[in-house]
Amino acid sequence: MKQTTLLNKTTLSGLMLAVAVLATGCHKAEDTNNSNMGPAQAAGKAVDDSAANAAATAREAGADAKDAAHNAAANTAAAADRAGDKMEAAADRAGDTMREAGAEVKQESKEAAANAKEGASKATAATGRAVERAGEKMQDAAK
Repeated sequence: MKQTTLLNKTTLSGLMLAVAVLATGCHKAEDTNNSNMGPAQAAGKAVDDSAANAAATAREAGADAKDAAHNAAANTAAAADRAGDKMEAAADRAGDTMREAGAEVKQESKEAAANAKEGASKATAATGRAVERAGEKMQDAAK
C-alpha cells in the first residue's frame, strides 16, 4: 500500500474546495432593472434590443408581403376564370352567328340554283323555238 502523505491530503482537500466553488458559481445576483450596467453594457443591450425590434418588424413585413402575394394570386385566378367565361360566351355567340350565316348562304344558294334552272329552262325553250323555226324554213325552202 501507498502511504498517504500530508501533501497528498492537502492537495486533495484543495482540489475538492476548487470543485465546490466552481460548481456553485461565483457571481452576483442579476439586476433586473439594469441599474448596475456600465455604458458599454447599456450600449450593447440597446443594440441587441434594436436588432430584436428590427427582426420582429421584418417578420411582420414578410408576413404582410406573403398575405399580399396570396391575395394577388387569388385575384389573378378569379380574373382568369372571368376571362375564360367571357371567352366561352364570345365563342358561343360567334358559333351562333356562323350558323345563321351558313343558313343564309344555303338559302341564297337554293334561290340562285332556282334562278339558274329557270334561266336554263327559258334558254332551252328559246333555243327550241329557234330550231323549230329554222326547221320550218328549211321545209318551206325544200318545196
